[in-house]
Amino acid sequence: MTFRLRIVLAATAAVAIAVILACTAAWFVSRNALVSSVDDNLSQSVQQTIDSGTFDSESGIGALTQVTNATGVVLYQSSSPGLPVDATVMSYANGRMSGETFETIHHQGVLMREIITGLAAGQALGVGPRAGLLPQSAALQLAEPLAGVQQQLRHLGLMLVLIGASGVIIALILGLLVAGAVIGPLDDVTSSVEELAKTNDLSERLAEGGSDELGRLRGAFNSLLRSLERSQDQQNQLVLDASHELRTPLTSLRTNTEVLRRIDELDVESRGQLLDDVITQVTELTTLIGDLTELARGERQQTLPTRFRLDELVDDLVTVASTYGRTHNVEINVLSSPCWVHAQSERVARAIGNLINNAIKWSPDGGVITITVEAGVVTVTDQGPGIHENDLPKIFDRFYRAPSARALPGSGLGLAIVAQVAEDEHGSVAASNTVSGGAQLTLVLPVVT
Repeated sequence: MTFRLRIVLAATAAVAIAVILACTAAWFVSRNALVSSVDDNLSQSVQQTIDSGTFDSESGIGALTQVTNATGVVLYQSSSPGLPVDATVMSYANGRMSGETFETIHHQGVLMREIITGLAAGQALGVGPRAGLLPQSAALQLAEPLAGVQQQLRHLGLMLVLIGASGVIIALILGLLVAGAVIGPLDDVTSSVEELAKTNDLSERLAEGGSDELGRLRGAFNSLLRSLERSQDQQNQLVLDASHELRTPLTSLRTNTEVLRRIDELDVESRGQLLDDVITQVTELTTLIGDLTELARGERQQTLPTRFRLDELVDDLVTVASTYGRTHNVEINVLSSPCWVHAQSERVARAIGNLINNAIKWSPDGGVITITVEAGVVTVTDQGPGIHENDLPKIFDRFYRAPSARALPGSGLGLAIVAQVAEDEHGSVAASNTVSGGAQLTLVLPVVT
């Protein structure tokens, strides 16, 4: 079922239900009004009958009249067979009920409206030679046919059916018009989207609409296109950068592997140098592939976030990194206070480890690295040459390496991973230089209690 058809059916159904309910309510209101009019006439006729004492049909008061005493004996009836005598009639005849009661009955196959009331003992009964007084209480029944009411209701019902059918047809036509007005702009958007799907050109944009729902839809789709275009550009750039970064170690590794074919021609020192180079290049490739895997992971969570002590995590990382630092004659000092965070501990550890390794790489011989941990803020400060002012805005970009770092090992992905982890964990990362000239990198994570 198409969206257009659903709109037409929904509009038609809504109007049809409203018309049917209105017609039904109109029919019942009219019926009650007509029956109430008959009841008023019967009530007036009963009062005139009691006041005049005339119960015969020739008097012109009431179509059918019947008087029944307390023993169930019919004292007077204007037609044969007489009106039905039920428990209500007997209750009035015995004086147990007062006032008036209206009922709808069938008499001789005719639908009639009947009024029942009580007559007290001593009530005049008849006129002329037939006049007399009631020796005891009795019940008076007066009934009129509802043929006129039924005929009017039939005419009204037919008219309401015609009105209802006309309303449904009008609703169907209006539904088609409304669906056309609503679906038309959506068809334009759909056509534009289908055209974009055919061309795969993410630089295209839909025409901006107004502030209505359709305009918001266009705006949301344009935002989606921008995000997809940005993601595609980042993906293409990642592939290009990765290809570039992989080319150098692979070329060197291939060259050294070819030299290994003539290893018997090399002396012991050259063999050791060659094997050390191969191991270094393989290690560099392994690190690069690990970094690429971390970046390709994006925002997908590999492990569930947990609550842990950030200061304890940093202490563990420093314990491991200190061995690497001693090989470079670098000392690591930690100043921390207890603080709790809720994050993926493995990824946070990877990010902080990258900050520490970066500081070790840039620290001079005999340098000191200071790490502070407080309220979810991890600050790593080294005594290296610092970060050039032109490099500060770019050091967290993927594969970016400052001119002074291109001769050093690394892929340019370590700090990019730190920035991605900070973003995924709803934190932040910043870089600056200290007064003494060293670099200072700060990772901020939301704390929990």
